[in-house]
Amino acid sequence: MAKKDRKTASTDPTKRILVVVTSAGSYEKVGYRTGLWLGELTHFHDVVEKAGHAVVIASVAGGRVPIDPESLGSLVLKMGGTQERYEDPAYMALLENTLSLDEVADQQFDAIYLAGGHGTMFDFPHSDALGRLIVDTWQRDGIVSAVCHGPAGLITVRLPDGTALIKGRKLTGFSWAEEKLAGRDQAVPFRLDEQLKAQGAKYTKALRPMAEKVVRDGNLVTGQNPMSAKGVAEEVVKLLARS
Repeated sequence: MAKKDRKTASTDPTKRILVVVTSAGSYEKVGYRTGLWLGELTHFHDVVEKAGHAVVIASVAGGRVPIDPESLGSLVLKMGGTQERYEDPAYMALLENTLSLDEVADQQFDAIYLAGGHGTMFDFPHSDALGRLIVDTWQRDGIVSAVCHGPAGLITVRLPDGTALIKGRKLTGFSWAEEKLAGRDQAVPFRLDEQLKAQGAKYTKALRPMAEKVVRDGNLVTGQNPMSAKGVAEEVVKLLARS
């Protein structure tokens, strides 16, 4: 970006945020359906939209986004206004024909947010386009954020010198205890916490499962579980206000 563009971006109160969601709708080992955890999108979207920022939603492959049926349970939908979004045809239409990551590859964003859902474990780590967008955002001093299983998209991200982006950085993500509670410990392709640690990340988690936990390390913001999506958004909004 040219210096003139940088100055314009820094004085514009409206920032562009890329929200990335999964395209994977099933597990490989079992027949459960999965996909995006809807509340991790809506809770984040509500906060950043209220703050006046522009959101672009893209999925790994583009097109219709699969939604994890577990995220549509009556009790879950009642949390944080998710049901209002789910009942809004215009909002849900945003997930019917999303842009693919390849289609937004040449765009620049002030922040990127990796929404969770078990589907992310099957496509986020293998998406070269996602890796490039994350690195581009990071190198321009943008914000990289993720929640729950979204940090799976950070595992394979390498900076130009070959170093893992998350090496030496504090972060969080869905814990193994939470995976067992969800009954998906035998279905997931890997342990998220172990893979994050294997890349040199300083992984931490809340004292009790499903408690809200948000960790910020510079321009990296992560949340542990669905309860943390709103908190991640609030941290992102704070950081955008400083940029």
